[in-house]
Amino acid sequence: MAPPRKDNAVMTLRLSQALLKKIDDRRRNEADIPTRPEMVRRILEQYFKGS
Repeated sequence: MAPPRKDNAVMTLRLSQALLKKIDDRRRNEADIPTRPEMVRRILEQYFKGS
């Protein structure tokens, strides 16, 4: 595993079980089944791109 990039920051976030289920369901639709943090990053990137 590569060391974390220096321009990143750690963020702690509490989510409801219902929201975690939605994230997990969406993860399963991805070809590579990303981790939860990676799926949240992808969702945020899509949101800010206007998708």
